[in-house]
Amino acid sequence: MDERQALSAFAALGQEHRLRIVRALVTAGPDGLAAGVLAATVGTASNNLSFHLKDLSHAGLIQSRREGKSVIYTAAYPALSDLIQFLMRDCCQGHPEVCTPAVAALAACCTPTGDVARA
Repeated sequence: MDERQALSAFAALGQEHRLRIVRALVTAGPDGLAAGVLAATVGTASNNLSFHLKDLSHAGLIQSRREGKSVIYTAAYPALSDLIQFLMRDCCQGHPEVCTPAVAALAACCTPTGDVARA
């Protein structure tokens, strides 16, 4: 991710409903959410949702797919990962303790929960 892409992503995330949309989609996982469910989840009207989705899509932070009559929205995980990497790229500068809290927070949220199936 270059600086121009990061600025576009941050501009898109710099609005309350758009940030809520991305967080809801990250929480929903790869299955995503239908537009109506997403609007109800973030507390915005459907016509306003379309406006916000357009900005997030333009910034590359979300994706959509059609399933029957529904449009399903998902977080664009590679773009979100790139944004985090862009922020953290030069973080440590030889001092890993600076980045340890951020790395630990990411590791904690990505740890599988529940029973793990055994082969």
